[in-house]
Formats: sequence, structure tokens, C-alpha cells
Amino acid sequence: MESSRVQPLGPDLAHTRPRPVHWIATAAAVAAVVAGASAFQPADAKATSAPTTLSAPSTGGLPVTRAPDPRAAHYPMDCGRAEPGVVDRASSDLDGDGRPETVAVVRCESAAGNPPSGVYVLARPDRAGAAPRIVATFVDPKEGMSVQDFAVRGTKVSATLLGYSSTKVPRCCPDLQRKVNWQWQDGEFVLKALPVPGSV
Repeated sequence: MESSRVQPLGPDLAHTRPRPVHWIATAAAVAAVVAGASAFQPADAKATSAPTTLSAPSTGGLPVTRAPDPRAAHYPMDCGRAEPGVVDRASSDLDGDGRPETVAVVRCESAAGNPPSGVYVLARPDRAGAAPRIVATFVDPKEGMSVQDFAVRGTKVSATLLGYSSTKVPRCCPDLQRKVNWQWQDGEFVLKALPVPGSV
């Protein structure tokens, strides 16, 4: 895909609060992600899982918690007869509570095309044997976007979102893009859309 053919997604949206917006126009694309950013986030979005009995030398022998396994989570995606597949993942203590969360990039398994992605934050289950809890949705598959350049560095999650300017654009070839990141701030995940290259 040639970068010269890919247009940036919408205006810069720094520190935007979640609200119900859909991908209707280019400017609404990143705002739609914000709407999904806390759609499944409970009031106590900090992970409240019970720590395991593991210990590690780097923690001075104190108990540590394993990051949630994204393959064991149940995702709110309708894939028909197919199953949601985890295409990327990374773990870190995103909210600073001492327990790692896992961020998973998930999409329906497909032999052709470019199915939309979902990006979910997982916390440990409330009880033993249960599936990991989804505590935040960064990207809702219903918005029809794909994810590239996914990374988690410390408490920051970053990605490039790819989308489509119209229904006439083939699913193989998204023509919109925007780099974004999410970070825990004042009790919630805040999305920031990075400046468009060349903008002032």
C-alpha cells in the first residue's frame, strides 16, 4: 500500500471523552474509536483480580500476578461460524495498580478480505477458572477499522488505525489512516490522535 494514496483520519482529537459516534465521515472516524474506548469499561476499570502465588526475584520475592491470557477471553464479536482470533497482544500494568493487563487485537478468522479489528483491554477474572474480563474497548469491530503498528510501551498503547472513505473502497485497500495512542489518566483510558504528518 503506497502511503501517498492513504489519507489521514479526521482532525486531531486530544483528550476526548467517550461518546456514541459512528464512522459516518472522515472527521468522525477517530471519534468513533473514542466512543468505543470505554464502552465496556466499568466504573472500577482498574483490574481487581486476586494475585497468584507466583513470585519473582525482581520483585524481591513479593507475589506477582500473571497477565490475562487473551486466548481465554470471550469477545463481543459476531463472526458467524468462525471464531475470533487474537492477531496481536501485549501486556503491561496500564493503570498502575501493580497488576498487569493484556491488550489484545482481535478479528474474525477469514480466508479472504480484511475483516475489521477490535482492540480490547483484559484484566484477570474475578474468580478462579473464569475468563479474563474485558475492562475497556479501544476499537469496536463495528466501526470497520483495521489495526497496524500495534505496540504497548509502559503505560501507553499505540496503533495506526486504517479505514475507508466510502463503501466503494475495496476491503483490501483502506484509504484512511491515523496514528493514535491510549493512556490511563484520571481514572480512565484517554485516547489521543497524533498530528497529521505535515500539519502545524
